[in-house]
Amino acid sequence: MEVVSPQSLDEALRVKSEHPDAVPIQGGTDLMVELNFDRRRPEVLLNLNEVPELRGWSRDNGGVRLGSGLTYAEAMAAPLAELLPALAEASRTVGSPQIRNRGTLGGNLGTASPAGDALPPLLVERASVELASVRGVRSMPLHEFLVGPKKNAAEPDELITMVRVEPSGAPQTFMKVGPRNAMVIAVCSLAVAADRERGELRASYGSSGPVVGLVSVPLEEAESFAERVAAAASPIDDVRGTAAYRRHALGVLAARALKRVLA
Repeated sequence: MEVVSPQSLDEALRVKSEHPDAVPIQGGTDLMVELNFDRRRPEVLLNLNEVPELRGWSRDNGGVRLGSGLTYAEAMAAPLAELLPALAEASRTVGSPQIRNRGTLGGNLGTASPAGDALPPLLVERASVELASVRGVRSMPLHEFLVGPKKNAAEPDELITMVRVEPSGAPQTFMKVGPRNAMVIAVCSLAVAADRERGELRASYGSSGPVVGLVSVPLEEAESFAERVAAAASPIDDVRGTAAYRRHALGVLAARALKRVLA
């Protein structure tokens, strides 16, 4: 296995163009599990840790640009946590301190797992994903980027460079159910935002369908919110929980989250 470590985004894109099957790695918190258990053995690993353009975050004309190399620990810190509070809450639930210091937003997007903790908070804020290649740059809504279980819309020669969000300022929260309070993959998860400017409640649920789902309910119909969130999900039975339990838990989380964001 060859490890290539580009020093700039242009160099990284050239490598990805020459080796479309190269697997990007930055935090490695998902990929290293697959490598260690011999579930995956790529010929080329594209190490993005030395690419400065992918790190951190910045403000941009009223919006926020989150680099694909942004870590969960960075998402938890002010002032970003004040702009995207649900993302900060979700980041606090990810793994251990070591994982939060290494795991990245781009990894969550690239893996595209329905259990990805960062995805529901980004969906309720109508985030978009930027993809780059030697052919150019394109942007697409996050809900279009997630196309199936662990499948995304990136082309083989593209890299995820950033996520763009226009913080709504809406009261929002994130909740998660797991077998214990720390270091677990969610049995189900939920991000909720009460957007009074748009007159709607938005909910995004994880681990309860083939992709992370999004539900919008008019604010004046809040009494049916929990029921509609649970009904929208399409969970399955697996080793972490049954479909019936997941649907019930989503309804409970939605009712609790609603009280929190409307308080």
